[in-house]
Amino acid sequence: MAELVIDTGHKKSRINRELYGHFSEHLGRCIYEGIYVGEDSAIPNTNGMRNDVVKALKNIRIPVLRWPGGCFADEYHWKDGIGPKEKRKKMINTHWGGVIEDNSFGTHEYMELCRQLGCKTYINGNLGSGTVQEMSEWVEYMTFEGMSPMSELRKTNGHKEAWRVDYFGVGNENWGCGGNMRPQYYADEYRRYQTYVRNYDRDRRIRKIACGAPGDDYQWTREVLKACGGQNAYRFMDGLSLHYYTSLEPGRGSATEFDEATYYTTLQNAYYMKELIERHGAIMDVYDPEKKIGMVIDEWGTWFDVEPGTVPGFLYQQNTMRDAMVAAINLNLFNKHSDRVKMANIAQTVNVLQAVILTEGERMILTPTYHTFWLFREHQGNWLLDSVLEGETIQTEKGMIPKISESVSEEEGGRIHITLANLSAAEGEAVRITLYGRKPGRVSGEMLTNEMHAHNTFEQPNQVQVQDCADIRVLNEQIEVVMPPCCVMHLAVEP
Repeated sequence: MAELVIDTGHKKSRINRELYGHFSEHLGRCIYEGIYVGEDSAIPNTNGMRNDVVKALKNIRIPVLRWPGGCFADEYHWKDGIGPKEKRKKMINTHWGGVIEDNSFGTHEYMELCRQLGCKTYINGNLGSGTVQEMSEWVEYMTFEGMSPMSELRKTNGHKEAWRVDYFGVGNENWGCGGNMRPQYYADEYRRYQTYVRNYDRDRRIRKIACGAPGDDYQWTREVLKACGGQNAYRFMDGLSLHYYTSLEPGRGSATEFDEATYYTTLQNAYYMKELIERHGAIMDVYDPEKKIGMVIDEWGTWFDVEPGTVPGFLYQQNTMRDAMVAAINLNLFNKHSDRVKMANIAQTVNVLQAVILTEGERMILTPTYHTFWLFREHQGNWLLDSVLEGETIQTEKGMIPKISESVSEEEGGRIHITLANLSAAEGEAVRITLYGRKPGRVSGEMLTNEMHAHNTFEQPNQVQVQDCADIRVLNEQIEVVMPPCCVMHLAVEP
């Protein structure tokens, strides 16, 4: 039996809602067909946005949506995506599939999508192939209320009021597809470009995100922070990004066909996120000891081979219970490091990589990853509670991982939320939970569990879905629960 001890008197850090963010790029069928079908589509929509997708994302309380990329961001010229749709420039999406991008989804459409979702905006600007003037004018176009060439252009295009830009990324993956820059060069460019990401309204301050490291490139983190002022780097940036995908190098492997050893290797690779957060975080602590700069993990998730018969550049992959376990590991890690990690954005929202939603024409299915976000949704905005779990470990080909992943938070009214993941593919696990400082009230629970290959299809959309927990017992200050194999669970403990 695993033992989870929770110190209800020790609130550690606030879990930003943005830790549960999403990422949508002009890639494959993420935007077009997945989110945006156009006003004239037979698929039910509101101003071109699929009603079913918007409703599903609102149900998991999507807090923030990153757009337009990704690698696409550093070849995106925003003026191509405004004005009458029939007059917008068409281009080749050179990064993703070589298909025609007609720019029918641009700034106005993105802002309308975020309005419908009720989420914050996170726009990634073009530093790689764009100019300072271009970035400056985009910010002015979106956020300036007064009279200026860009605000007048926005009004001409049908939107009188300025929008709110909550986060602005100054470049993306500039160590690679965003320009193949060295860290010192990028830092100098970042300092210059961010100067012109102006706050036209002091009550609506834009939080600026600098391009951070790929995986374990700790030198990038160190050099960018040093070149941006060292311990004064917080004056130039509010966040520093980190990108890491859970994959199976060499080669990525099938999303649905894998053996038990590969399943555990995938989970071991997912746990590498913990080392990345802590080692990059230690470097950030040197230059930012007061944690004024947030770590922003704005691309994470699994990356497997595309589904047979689909366009390789569209990155369309299925989504099994293995993906649900990867999501649970990461979300628990983000919660437990919420003193430093302030935003995270899974890649990607619909039809690409570890998507929470898949669409096919008018049909839509929710993936096991979607249901994991559902189970974790109550953590948003809560206080992280100190918790320690002692239990068995699992031997993988690359080392040991905990059998149970966990995190615990408390909402303002005193209700405690516990998320657990039993990573074993074959063995159940009993967990005894002790609340120090409080006697638990009523406990309710829901869970996602199935065989590790299980996934939803358009023919069988409900193979994997959330169900109520039946095996919960409360004894004095302890709670006992039995978890099936390959299971993600959420427990709510009333005060």
